[in-house]
Amino acid sequence: MAFPAKYSQLNDTELTDEARGVLIRVLRVAFPHPSFPDGPYERTADTILAEAQNSTWFRVTVTQGLLTLSHLAGGDFRDLDDAAATSVLRRIDATEFFGFVRRTAVLNLYDNADVWEVLGYEGPSFDKHGYINRGFDDLDWLPDPRIDTYDGPDALVEIAPNVPLAATGTITINAAGRHRIRDTSNQPGRRDAEMAEVKK
Repeated sequence: MAFPAKYSQLNDTELTDEARGVLIRVLRVAFPHPSFPDGPYERTADTILAEAQNSTWFRVTVTQGLLTLSHLAGGDFRDLDDAAATSVLRRIDATEFFGFVRRTAVLNLYDNADVWEVLGYEGPSFDKHGYINRGFDDLDWLPDPRIDTYDGPDALVEIAPNVPLAATGTITINAAGRHRIRDTSNQPGRRDAEMAEVKK
């Protein structure tokens, strides 16, 4: 469905190479990865422009967004440094234009083999029969773990002799040092059975 613009001249707007350059700069600032090559950003900008060409609504949205960027930048958005460009983008982050750019970038920028290589992602596994035989536990991107050996006493030391047990009783230690279990449950048990026999 195509939605006409309020001003009819915007319906015929052609997005130029300058618009492409501004979009690439927007993507670089909004998704900053210094190690990324230009290719993924350029392809994502081309995807945004293709979507805009197929829909009057998106074309008008992109055109108005680019005009707003130029106005807020006081000239060419591409001439701003990263801090100033980020400040401008923060001012328009709730607009339809920025939402469209963000949605398209999230779905397309990272769906690229060049990006996967830079990020260390090996790509999808389903066509390679999963990761189970392909190093699923390969953690070479983590620092080596610290391995410490236990140098304490060989025998465990009793530090709490009267610890309650789970619903069966409490361990106590008598004068001879022997363990005796005192029944603290309210359920019938061996002692109750013995008392019942005596009463008979």
